[in-house]
Amino acid sequence: MGFSKDNLKGVLLALLSSGFIGASFIIKKKGLRKAAAASGVRAGYGGYSYLLEPLWWVGFITMIVGEIANFVAYAFAPAVLVTPLGALSIIVSAVLAHFILKERLHRLGVLGCVMCISGSVIIVIHAPQEHSITSVLEIWSMATQPAFLLYVGSVIVLVFILVFHFVPQCGHTNVLVFTGICSLMGSLSVMSVKALGTALKLTFEGKNQLIYPETWFFMLVVATCVITQMNYLNKALDTFNTAVVSPIYYVMFTTLAIIASVIMFKDWDDQSGAAIISEICGFIVVLCGTIVLHSTREFDRSSSFRGSYIPVSPSLSARLCNGNGELLKHEEENGSPSEEICLRRPELY
Repeated sequence: MGFSKDNLKGVLLALLSSGFIGASFIIKKKGLRKAAAASGVRAGYGGYSYLLEPLWWVGFITMIVGEIANFVAYAFAPAVLVTPLGALSIIVSAVLAHFILKERLHRLGVLGCVMCISGSVIIVIHAPQEHSITSVLEIWSMATQPAFLLYVGSVIVLVFILVFHFVPQCGHTNVLVFTGICSLMGSLSVMSVKALGTALKLTFEGKNQLIYPETWFFMLVVATCVITQMNYLNKALDTFNTAVVSPIYYVMFTTLAIIASVIMFKDWDDQSGAAIISEICGFIVVLCGTIVLHSTREFDRSSSFRGSYIPVSPSLSARLCNGNGELLKHEEENGSPSEEICLRRPELY
């Protein structure tokens, strides 16, 4: 199957997004270290001096640029292509941390990077073509088809069960509760972001989609899902080890986002069985590479008691939660006795 121009634009934007977002973590971390050294109060202990540090703001703006690129990428390429490529930001972060922050990248970490790149190449080669959409009303028709409504209904029911039944009982003892809520809501946010991005793309092309209430409804869904994800991802990272939360969240979020996209946009309808299997294999390779990269973080902790910082950024909403969490990782690097040190505010979208 040929590689369309829209898919190419989507891939390039996704790669650009991963580059900016991966770099932003390193820049912000240097800014946090610099601010902590100047004020003597770390962000993890309630310090906000990093807000006066220009380097931190450079990193924050870099992250925003990356997120905008990621947002636009969904308007050009299918979610099954764009979402898994978010794992490449881990590679950028790991490599830059090795050279700039002097955080050693082990051979196993290099293997994880190679696996992520290899899996991403497989996904790109076998990705489905983006369907031509001329109006947000077409997307609304896809969003209201029985199969997708059943998926949305299932997600809402599961989220309510998790929030009102499992969170009070085992939310702080089972990592799957908080990450499950984030992942389920994340799959809906990706679909809404794609719909909103497509509407804005058509508007800029001269076909005003802002006159339709459906466009504003998708915007409301994006805001609702993102706020919910921010809340529960913060809870997950504040309660559990980041090296455990990050790969689990990436696996669950990306898997559910792909399933939602296949149901709503029927991405696989025009593909052969071999192409679909190849995409799934590529996705599995990326997942394994992500897990390997995070396992090197744990290895580094156990061998030298110095925590390395390799963040995960899967999509769009997963990154909406970062503020000052990096400095706690800096504390780990300075020899904190506890491996269970928590992030106060995880990755910001």
